[in-house]
Amino acid sequence: MTATSPAAVLETNLRSLKFLHRGKVRDIYEIDADRLLIIQTDRLSAFDVILPTPIPGKGAVLTEMSNFWFARLKHVIPNHLLDADPESFVSPDERDQVHGRAFVVRRLAPLPLEAIVRGYVAGSGWKDYRSTGAICGIALPPGLQEAQQLPEPLFTPSTKAPKGTHDENIPYSEAERLLGAPMAAKVRDAAIRLYREAAEYAGGRGIIIADTKFEFGTDAAGSLYLIDEALTPDSSRFWPRSEYRIGISPPSFDKQFVRDWLESMAWNKQPPAPSLPPDVAEKTGAKYREALRLLTG
Repeated sequence: MTATSPAAVLETNLRSLKFLHRGKVRDIYEIDADRLLIIQTDRLSAFDVILPTPIPGKGAVLTEMSNFWFARLKHVIPNHLLDADPESFVSPDERDQVHGRAFVVRRLAPLPLEAIVRGYVAGSGWKDYRSTGAICGIALPPGLQEAQQLPEPLFTPSTKAPKGTHDENIPYSEAERLLGAPMAAKVRDAAIRLYREAAEYAGGRGIIIADTKFEFGTDAAGSLYLIDEALTPDSSRFWPRSEYRIGISPPSFDKQFVRDWLESMAWNKQPPAPSLPPDVAEKTGAKYREALRLLTG
């Protein structure tokens, strides 16, 4: 285990399970033919580049928040989570790499796209709208302002870029080509319903979910599941309702704080990324923990 402090896990190294994949945030190991162990590390990516500075405790926050949403939204669509203790599958000396930050999940076939749902004009969507009057090719009414709520949530899929490269938005027609029209419609409808229910709940807890990203997978029978993580500050843009104003980009509970700092640097958004100052890393961790507290109590 590589760590910059006792609480920060930048990378895991389990010997008791077969290593499969190291993503931007998650390390994945094989339990058996039907199950995987997924560990949420404290790595942080921004602009699709992994930063060298971990955010201590971030993986535990992602795990607890995803578990909360998986339980709350399982009536919408089943998810990949299994009721098993992650620590029971590793040797005793490896449990500190797993404790509080891992899932045991069904082994499913991931779909080759990211299902993004946008409820507000924000981020790259705001830049797109200002230049084209549309977001990801979807025409919108004129005169919308930054951070304004959209008339209806938009489904704007993107490619799943390999580590170190950038995701690219794709039109819905390309999603249909990749998945087939029936499955593309299932993914779109599930993603929008998940977003609507989560946004309604979060709004009552003082958080606006401006946009979010879901990932889906299928089993051998072709049934659709929600996979990866769900509705965390890593995959969503969370705004405090108390500070929300149309016309400005609100402060956020997510890694937008890090993105803003990186935007102020002379960095070309290609690896390697600059190291975060300790105060930026600390404030980012605090924002993640505050989002968890507000959403889950």
